[in-house]
Amino acid sequence: MQPFDNNEHPHRRFNPLTGEWILVSPHRAKRPWQGQKESANTVSLPQYDPACYLCAGNERSDGTKNEEYTDVYVFNNDFPSLLQEEVAPQAESNPLFQLKPERGINKVICFSPRHDLTLPEMELEAIEKVVDAWKQQYIELGSKDFINHVQIFENKGAVMGCSNPHPHGQIWAQSSLPTNVEKTQANMKAYHDTNGRSLLADYLTEELNRKERIISENDHFAVMVPFWATWPYETLIISKRHFSNITQMNAEERTAFAAMLKTITVKYDNLFETSFPYSSGIHQSPTDGQEHPEWHFHMHFYPPLLRSATVKKFMVGYEMMAEAQRDISPEKSAAVLRELPEIHYKQK
Repeated sequence: MQPFDNNEHPHRRFNPLTGEWILVSPHRAKRPWQGQKESANTVSLPQYDPACYLCAGNERSDGTKNEEYTDVYVFNNDFPSLLQEEVAPQAESNPLFQLKPERGINKVICFSPRHDLTLPEMELEAIEKVVDAWKQQYIELGSKDFINHVQIFENKGAVMGCSNPHPHGQIWAQSSLPTNVEKTQANMKAYHDTNGRSLLADYLTEELNRKERIISENDHFAVMVPFWATWPYETLIISKRHFSNITQMNAEERTAFAAMLKTITVKYDNLFETSFPYSSGIHQSPTDGQEHPEWHFHMHFYPPLLRSATVKKFMVGYEMMAEAQRDISPEKSAAVLRELPEIHYKQK
């Protein structure tokens, strides 16, 4: 029998946050690719675009005019997926047809008035202002009695469905815990109830000891390719101190978190020397007024690119019908990201 090699042999890995398994097939990374290729992002953008509905001072589709903002700008989404109005639930006795109204608020957050910048190209102080805005919105939205979850996220790049290149993210606040958050809470709570400790605190301690999947760290945060990563260059930022949400960050942690955001996004851009697409989001405690010692602040990055700036990973077939699957081992992708410089390739 051959000895196991996690960079060569197919195997499954368990994700303790979601309670799900993933199939890892590292030998498939060697196969030739003749499938779809995306267009590399080589467009040079202006600092200000008069046709952009997110640029400062411009008019949006509903006729609202943006403020002449100079750093971070937040406004209610003109086309929200959730509405604030309370409606009466529909009567339904059959458990196979469950339905419940969902209330919420959707916001857009512009990171900068500069149309041509993304997070990795912004100064650290500017990224800190983004973190401050996230914190303020978490407090403001979470204080509403019908809001129990505040999801902060960013879709970067057209391949991730982003319809406007202006640097921005979104915040969806709602009355229920979404499915993935509910799974994560259940697993973190079960671990905390059993062990009296944070699942992610124990996981991070072990990752820092092993170092094989750690990409970078500072005094307060570490970024790694998680052991259970699904996407080729998926990463996870975890706070070294156990706290539940962004309001509990101190001033040093705020700066350290902004620095880690810049580090990983610069490395992403440097990987294929392109504006690297991804979906990212913060996971933190619900805003239901309850204590949640099981929650440990963390942030996910899910980038689709696999082999180059034009070849992405597809979640189809087996992934849709059976379980998630990846072609490059987390250890190998971590090694690639770890060796990349922290200076943006455009500044060379």
